[in-house]
Amino acid sequence: MGNSTSRLYSALAKTLNSSAASQHREYLEQSDSEQLDPIDRKDLLQECQTVLQKRPPRLQRDFVDLRADSSSTHRPIRVMQWNILAQALGEGKDNFVQCPMEALKWEERKCLILEEILAYQPDILCLQEVDHYFDTFQPLLSRLGYQCTFFPKPWSPCLDVEHNNGPDGCALFFLKDRFTLINSVNIRLTAMKLKTNQVAIAQTLRCSETGKLFCIAVTHLKARTGWERFRSAQGCDLLQNLKNITQGAEIPLIICGDFNAEPTEEVYKEFSNSSLNLNSAYKLLSVDGQSEPLYTTWKIRPTGECRHTLDYIWYSQHALNVNSALGLLTEEQIGPNRLPSFNYPSDHLSLVCDFSFNQDPDRLL
Repeated sequence: MGNSTSRLYSALAKTLNSSAASQHREYLEQSDSEQLDPIDRKDLLQECQTVLQKRPPRLQRDFVDLRADSSSTHRPIRVMQWNILAQALGEGKDNFVQCPMEALKWEERKCLILEEILAYQPDILCLQEVDHYFDTFQPLLSRLGYQCTFFPKPWSPCLDVEHNNGPDGCALFFLKDRFTLINSVNIRLTAMKLKTNQVAIAQTLRCSETGKLFCIAVTHLKARTGWERFRSAQGCDLLQNLKNITQGAEIPLIICGDFNAEPTEEVYKEFSNSSLNLNSAYKLLSVDGQSEPLYTTWKIRPTGECRHTLDYIWYSQHALNVNSALGLLTEEQIGPNRLPSFNYPSDHLSLVCDFSFNQDPDRLL
């Protein structure tokens, strides 16, 4: 790998804390993709692997082929959904009692996150709990060819943590050589007519290869037990916004998110029964095609073991097909200390799906 690439990455990878960020406006402005040279994906991946050489190897997962047929001649659209765990929360609030603090060290954990993203090469990347957008993800991913959007929470819990790196929020990235941005909307979700601390980003894109429009959205709903009705209200608000944006599902839709809700919750049922005709992609991995995975997050806190299904990729089932989905980590791979760990950087598993446009969308209406 060239020395210039290595030096550029090392300079960009230095973490700015919130106080430093306010003193480095010039740095943030220079992180604009037009002012920085492109990076080769393989070079960056090699750089990450060099940083991680003392850690266990990355956990391997396989894609499951879900195609009923292979009639589509176009490249699929790969979408990745992931709550990456905000650094400030991982170190300061989340109390992962079985995870050594050394495993959460940002200089290495960020390389685990990047390695996971680079390994799966998503065309569209939807992230939650991003609190290192300006000093890590935007400058690096923009140089890999992604257009980047970030919408922070208004009152991020990260700001309560000493030496934080600013607020966390949702981030959306798409490859500029595959899609053209038609419209972008930042949504501050409401519940009971009041604005909340949770947000969403919805972007209408045109696929360069097919010329077709679709909408991609990313969100992160309110956490914790006891807030089920609140999440339900937030979900209703998001659905209404998406109905307006997609002109009542005239434009196909993909929604990625950490919903903080099990499939038994009302907000899940609202999405399942929406007039937008949505289906949850990861249900297709089950034998009957009707059951969600047993878990998408697994951690140990002082209160005990927490294993839940909270993360989803919803899609317009009349207009889109799921060609394949990335299998989840097994209990054996995760290990007895659960997540995060030295070889997995978040308490949530990444979800990855390959989509294609239905060649006969009227068939399933």
